[in-house]
Amino acid sequence: MEILSLMPAMQEPIRFYHRGAVQTVSDTPATRTVLQYLREDVHCTGTKEGCAEGDCGACTVVIGELQDGQLKLQTVNSCIQLLPALDGKALFTVEDLKQADGTLHPVQQAMVDCHGSQCGFCTPGFVMSLWDLYLRSDGVPPQRQEIVDALSGNLCRCTGYRPIIDAARRMCELPPARFDRQALAAALESLERDSMFSHEANGRHFYAPRTLAELVAVRAANPNACMLAGSTDVGLWVTKQMRDLGDIIYIGQVAELKSVRESDGILEIGAAVTLNDAYAAICKHYPGELQEMWQRFASRPIRNAGTLGGNVANGSPIGDSMPWLIALGAEVVLHGKNGDKSGRRTLPLENFYLAYQKKDMRPDEFVEAVRVPLPRPGIRFRTYKLAKRFDQDISAVCAAFAFHLDGDLILAARIAFGGMAATPQRAAHTETAVKGKLWSEATLDQAIAALEQDYTPLTDMRASGHYRMQAAQNLLRRFWLETRSHAPLPGEAVNAFANA
Repeated sequence: MEILSLMPAMQEPIRFYHRGAVQTVSDTPATRTVLQYLREDVHCTGTKEGCAEGDCGACTVVIGELQDGQLKLQTVNSCIQLLPALDGKALFTVEDLKQADGTLHPVQQAMVDCHGSQCGFCTPGFVMSLWDLYLRSDGVPPQRQEIVDALSGNLCRCTGYRPIIDAARRMCELPPARFDRQALAAALESLERDSMFSHEANGRHFYAPRTLAELVAVRAANPNACMLAGSTDVGLWVTKQMRDLGDIIYIGQVAELKSVRESDGILEIGAAVTLNDAYAAICKHYPGELQEMWQRFASRPIRNAGTLGGNVANGSPIGDSMPWLIALGAEVVLHGKNGDKSGRRTLPLENFYLAYQKKDMRPDEFVEAVRVPLPRPGIRFRTYKLAKRFDQDISAVCAAFAFHLDGDLILAARIAFGGMAATPQRAAHTETAVKGKLWSEATLDQAIAALEQDYTPLTDMRASGHYRMQAAQNLLRRFWLETRSHAPLPGEAVNAFANA
């Protein structure tokens, strides 16, 4: 492969749709955030900076892009999104909601009518999350759970949320506002590139390949470049750690990495598939087991931007995806110039993590996909998340269990935890303690004791080591209660309790 032939000329301007027109930006640092651009460069100061790490939602904006020819709009946190990643997309802020006759948008008017704003600092972010919900509702008043899910990334210390939820119900009762999707799609079509986008400023390069071949080539030519997917972690390296990222390779435009394929009992999820889309695909097969994890994984704007492949590649010991992926026997597909004939090699996910933040990955490699086994007969699977808040919180302990049962006989067991070690890690001693035994309370007690041989959890701001161990043991007991003989199916125990 000729690497140089795939490298485009430098100094290409960033092009995106904003305020009703195509905008071009040149000579801006690759690590300039969308929020900085809005507030400092074009003085759209409705969007606020609260936390600068994607937690509070004051900076929420809506991004539009074309995927397979279809317009997709979704909320993201502008404080951690890098401006060059906007190339070819559309950006909407609270300033865009003003109607042609000067009146407020129904979302804004509903917030006024329902007294949904007090100090007002968080209000633009709430308005943008509600605008996204308004567009998706298409005139049908949303249900309360839809509203709560849409607002999971927005924090308010004044209103107590009740009047904001009232406004979400009220907005669809007002005269509708027109939004021209076709005109936006046409504008985005005019911005589509045929080959890799490359931006340079201050000696730093931002590469956005569009094909897998371009990605392989640019990665081989720049093995030290920072790989960027959803920017939900890398963005904090910029805003909180003030890191110089050097050159950046953005995978969000690589068509081959944005697909989800099902074949031979495996769901293969490309590394650029967003967390929301990835969990949606997986939950079709594991609805009872993974629906709550999907809902509790960060917030909607984070799930709209972050990717499952990025979560796996990051390898955080407290990442919520890895325990259940490992328990199910997932594999990671790596791609590089020096692999086999296809450039690929596949590893069991648990073998990918060597030590804290250290992975079995060569400099020329990147994560291409995650391969998730689909449900198989006899497999009883659960995953649990313990955190101080239900929404948008990092786990103290994340547990996943997958037992292959023949009646009450345990043929095989896969147990994985996050938050218990320096990496997401299987519980080898515990798996050995239960294999070949009846899934009984006596076996459970042996497994609970064996957990202390598998982990020596640390104490930090989220939990003490003692709490983590006791919680892990209790989650194992919960798994037994839910999967022993005559145990209810996922959700049945909760429904039975609610109906009692």
